[in-house]
Amino acid sequence: MKMRSPFWSILMFVSFLAGVAMPTGAVEITSTAKQAYITDFLSGKVLFSKNADEPMKPASMAKIMTVFVAFQRIVDGSLKMDDEFVVSTKAWKKGGSRTFLEVGSKVTVSDILHGIIVQSGNDAAIVMAEGISGTENAFADEMNFWAKKIGMSSTNFRNSTGWPDPQQNTSARDLSILSTKLIKNFPDLYKMFAEISFTYNGIKQGNRNPILYNNLVFGADGLKTGHTEESGYGLTASAQQKNLRFILVLNGMTSMRQRKQESSRLLNSAFREYKKINLYLSDDNVTKAKVFLGEMEAVPLVVKQDISLLLNSIEQREMIVKAIWNEPISAPIQKDTELGKLLIKVSDEKTLSFPLYAGKGVNKQSFFKRIGSTIDFIIWGSVK
Repeated sequence: MKMRSPFWSILMFVSFLAGVAMPTGAVEITSTAKQAYITDFLSGKVLFSKNADEPMKPASMAKIMTVFVAFQRIVDGSLKMDDEFVVSTKAWKKGGSRTFLEVGSKVTVSDILHGIIVQSGNDAAIVMAEGISGTENAFADEMNFWAKKIGMSSTNFRNSTGWPDPQQNTSARDLSILSTKLIKNFPDLYKMFAEISFTYNGIKQGNRNPILYNNLVFGADGLKTGHTEESGYGLTASAQQKNLRFILVLNGMTSMRQRKQESSRLLNSAFREYKKINLYLSDDNVTKAKVFLGEMEAVPLVVKQDISLLLNSIEQREMIVKAIWNEPISAPIQKDTELGKLLIKVSDEKTLSFPLYAGKGVNKQSFFKRIGSTIDFIIWGSVK
């Protein structure tokens, strides 16, 4: 409801973050990777992007979707962790990283998942695909179904392993979407990605995710590496510190060492540079507006939602918060009526807007009081 009045009132909170230590400068995030993309898990805010939509080969990072499909089957009840699948000759013969499954043997879904997630076993991925869909080609169709459903617009899967195929492509943005959905949809099952090692058939193998070791990145708990000659070395990773979780995708590195150093550096830079600023809680009073002809001289203006922003050091320092409303506001005023806006400028390109509501109802003054208030306003411009 828009109230007509003689003028607009604007209240600027130029010292909104008074008392908060502000950095004197910001660290610019850069990367030597061919493709790199960092997002905030909860808000989806992009913290860093380099060629995020450029077509790239997923390599073994395609196995994240293989696991996603299996998790989906487990959640809907059509697949159980103790179900068993038979290892085919195709799976047994597959080269690359392996779980060392024996041809003709029966393997539980739990062991297959650990083989895919921890050991990046191509044999385990094929056994899962054939066990769920009958053939790996049919399973790739299911992978693409889910890719389209969750918004991976630049992805086409051709197999369950990420094995090189001319028609198999993805993007850093799409792998970030996939990883975010997997963690949100399957939080309990996702915990497997943090396991450091897995032993099968007497062979112990460590998790290939480099950021899980030696506290290179505090709070790292997944997801998956990838490597082919064509794609280079890549990693899709997640780490959580306090109330923040960031998703990182990078690809095109030249060595395992470079992948390890670059992924750790990027995540640590992001956690150092970005902070979550809690501005208001729902029903917090932002300011007060003068009331004309009301039993109260002012009405509190409140927000009706929690407002938290993830900001880098420059945005924190330069943020401007403004409350605007028509003043004076004529009584009667019903509680929760929209009366103004809270504007938060975080950069020259971005200003956020939130409605401001009446925190209380305000009745009209009595007839005789209204006469006096109207005279004061006409003569002196004052509002009582």
